[in-house]
Amino acid sequence: MSDFIADFLTVVRNASQAKHEKVTVSASNLTAKITEVLKQNGFIENYKLIEEDGKRFLRIHLRYAEGKEPVIKSIVQISKPGRRVYMGYREIPRVLGGLGIGIVSTSKGLMTDKKAREDKLGGELICTVY
Repeated sequence: MSDFIADFLTVVRNASQAKHEKVTVSASNLTAKITEVLKQNGFIENYKLIEEDGKRFLRIHLRYAEGKEPVIKSIVQISKPGRRVYMGYREIPRVLGGLGIGIVSTSKGLMTDKKAREDKLGGELICTVY
């Protein structure tokens, strides 16, 4: 069994640290939604869903601050296949005092930790990004 979320996060983290302009990863519905949340919160420039020979890929254009400094400093998986991490909305931690985001899978879909607390929704904490 493969942990495709961990693979996805590792590819994005490594490409960002290596200062690549873009990266291509295999896509699933969950990785596409994680990518959308990253785009909405300004961690990536853009992304595109590509289909080749019946396989789906995500081409992600990474974002950099002035001086080619990566915007994504850290992207860490919290909930893993061997140990799922579920939290109520009051228990969801603030990442770097609100400077980063936590991506939470709720009954209303994937959203940031801030949005989950506003909507009073708990769920599975997928990863943190700052």
